Amino acid sequence: MAGEIMLIILIIIGLLGRSHIIATAASILLILKLTSLERFFPAVERRGLELGLLFLTMAVLVPFANGKITWKEVSPLFTTFMGLAAFFGGAVATYMNGKGLDLLKMDPQLIVGLVIGSIFGIIFLRGIPVGPLMAAGITALIIKVYQLLVR
Repeated sequence: MAGEIMLIILIIIGLLGRSHIIATAASILLILKLTSLERFFPAVERRGLELGLLFLTMAVLVPFANGKITWKEVSPLFTTFMGLAAFFGGAVATYMNGKGLDLLKMDPQLIVGLVIGSIFGIIFLRGIPVGPLMAAGITALIIKVYQLLVR
């Protein structure tokens, strides 16, 4: 029963925070749980992230596949400040996302704090929720800086 309540809380938090991915994910897991399909939880836990990242990567690569982005448009990436900034920004963001993923694997309960923090950022900072991995990556950085300062 505690699992169902936590999923319902995550659905509500996701809806309030306009994080439809959190709300949808929690809803799907709640449906699986209520329909006694929990046997799929280990597969979702083991392969769900890889599948999600696969679809995310495919979505990002579609403009290359359909010809909307050509080599002519990619070549300035390495010759302009804006292009290099975008390159390094993407590299740092993916690194941070990886650190966030590691953190969430170690402490999955942190997702609640990340979602509530996202709601705070939406309401009071006029932010836009982009996903738990980046939030977790920033959290991992904050934790690392704190550990370095406390030592």
